[in-house]
Amino acid sequence: MAAKFIPRPTFPNYGSIPRSYYLGHHRAGLKKMQNMLSSIDYVVECRDYRVPVTSINPMFEEALGKTRRLIVYTKRDLGAEPGSKVQQSIEQRIRKFDPTSAVFFVSSSSRPDVTSILKHLRNDAEGPDKLVGCRVMVVGMPNVGKSTLINNLRNQGVGKAKAVQTGGQPGITRKIGSPVKIIERDNGAHVYVLDTPGVFMPYVPDAENMLKLALCGCVKDSVISPVTLADYLLYHINLHDAQVYQRWSSPTNEISPLLNDFARHTGLLAKGGVPNTDLAALHFIQKWRSGGLGKFILDDLKAEEQRRVEGIQDTSTSITQALKAEKMAKKRPRSKEP
Repeated sequence: MAAKFIPRPTFPNYGSIPRSYYLGHHRAGLKKMQNMLSSIDYVVECRDYRVPVTSINPMFEEALGKTRRLIVYTKRDLGAEPGSKVQQSIEQRIRKFDPTSAVFFVSSSSRPDVTSILKHLRNDAEGPDKLVGCRVMVVGMPNVGKSTLINNLRNQGVGKAKAVQTGGQPGITRKIGSPVKIIERDNGAHVYVLDTPGVFMPYVPDAENMLKLALCGCVKDSVISPVTLADYLLYHINLHDAQVYQRWSSPTNEISPLLNDFARHTGLLAKGGVPNTDLAALHFIQKWRSGGLGKFILDDLKAEEQRRVEGIQDTSTSITQALKAEKMAKKRPRSKEP
């Protein structure tokens, strides 16, 4: 009788994992957002449903002050089966994290229903000047779905086609865009949204958070080794359902044999029929990103609830502190992988 498969209870956080993805256009974009704040009436903050805690960028709290906001969790259909009890439980928990803000959930499908968001903005997003209307800024981490949300709001709000460019990798939007009308009002006080570049944190203290964000596509795929990222994904898949990759392999905690089998089955071979493991890793990750290797979230919501109950301070830092931490990290000798 075969031994029962036991998934790894933890994932080793290698010291070689980079802790930053704070690029020049992130810094410039955040500064421009701060400078424009006096003309902004409302903020829509996008977060990734699969990492509802980790995709919160504390720099927005500091930079955007007390501007009224609503929160949209994107890619809802990839974090749990639609309509399931698991999904209901996740969303009940998530709502408690932001009791003072309106919270919405949208799927990653080509045209998710954004009617409830439009209704809320129509009733709540009032501009001080009816001649100018209301200006709404959409913010969030890189590749979290801001541009897709704007296109869907425009399409359902005023029946117009795509207004901003979207893509599967972070960095498509590199500067604040022109105002896009999403709601027309009879009195002329229309609602306009502005797309902004995704802004990453200057420094991520926890290597596992960096892995989570990279796995969800908030970091370019070239920043972390694809095999390391695929290994982290395998760790999570095994905790949920190791059968989802059974067409390529029996349950395993070893990423290399799995990627070799996956490469052979999918034709991802180099010269001489040798499996191309890096390419196989990227394809394996992409399968999960599109919902083909199980639907689950990466954050531990129970642990987050406990942290908040105990009043543990967020490990996130201010902009100034984060930049100092980044400089210090660069000066330290890089630790070797075990």
